[in-house]
Amino acid sequence: MSFRIKIITAAISLLATSSAFADAGKAYVTSQDGGVTMIDLNTMETSGTIDVKGEGPRGLGLTDDGKFLIVATRENGSISVIDTATNEVVKQIPVGKNPEFVRVKGNLAFVSYEPSAKAGPPLAQGTAAGAEPGKDAAKDDDDDKEPARIGIVDLKKGKKIREIVGGPETEGVEFSKDGKLLVITNEADNTITVHNIKTGKLIKTIKTHDYGDRPRGIKVSPDGKTYIATLEFGNKFMVLNKNFKVLHAVDTGQTPYGVSFDKTGKRIFVATNKAKMLEVYDAKTYEKIKDIPTGNRCWHFSFTPDDKQIMVACGKSDAIVVIDAETLEPTKQIEVKQAPWGLVTYPKAMGSLDTKLR
Repeated sequence: MSFRIKIITAAISLLATSSAFADAGKAYVTSQDGGVTMIDLNTMETSGTIDVKGEGPRGLGLTDDGKFLIVATRENGSISVIDTATNEVVKQIPVGKNPEFVRVKGNLAFVSYEPSAKAGPPLAQGTAAGAEPGKDAAKDDDDDKEPARIGIVDLKKGKKIREIVGGPETEGVEFSKDGKLLVITNEADNTITVHNIKTGKLIKTIKTHDYGDRPRGIKVSPDGKTYIATLEFGNKFMVLNKNFKVLHAVDTGQTPYGVSFDKTGKRIFVATNKAKMLEVYDAKTYEKIKDIPTGNRCWHFSFTPDDKQIMVACGKSDAIVVIDAETLEPTKQIEVKQAPWGLVTYPKAMGSLDTKLR
């Protein structure tokens, strides 16, 4: 074998080895009674925790380059900006009372918060119908009278620059495919509202009561032509077209919450809390493909960056349930204590809290 051929062979072997050991990425999980747990997607084991410098972390999102993790911390009314290279909080930015959902777009973080939220110890479980631990229990009957806000935070400037007025108790936040519209679900008045991101102007209001109450998750399809919104007290998801006309209402298991398409847009995945399932539907016919058993109070989930697995955060099981995305069978449970709530990955992937970069 000539020297030149040997060099080429060695180069091919090196490339193959590098490919085999390519980094699968990392998952970040918020726990409402703790901080952020990191999961190494190469081993599917926890690899450490991050102190977010605030209590009640829920919503989280990553910048497109993966350099910063943004986490909403409920008790101090702020978002924590975490350097993912050091896993240290580099800045806390005040947003408003009870920040919950986080979506990151470019250098902006969109954070839902509730000006009327009142601090206080959680009430006993079952005090109010549908109460969420640590959230609904800390409110009173007047809390749904004042609309929630979507605070828009400039991550470079390190401050909230403006806000969009939503409806009472904003739950889900999504962007239109062209990035011009913000679509939010408002739990307390059973509406989905559509807003111009640049001006904040309310474009349209869709009432959900005829189909079901408490709209929660909201997700746009990869082609931007369809929106799916889950109705927790309707045991359904609504299908809307790109102009926000309601096309269908599809039955689900009990109390659907987090929702996502897969990256192809061919399947819809719905986390059903009380049914304890991740339900899979055909995105064209809306026929159910499969019920996948999960755990207790599973609200949010994400595909892994390679789209081969799905990770579901199950708060009352203190676990992340891992599911094979092809066979749709559970393969593993990863212990994450203190009530895991939300989950995102880097590189970014499709999920109930984030979307794959295209």
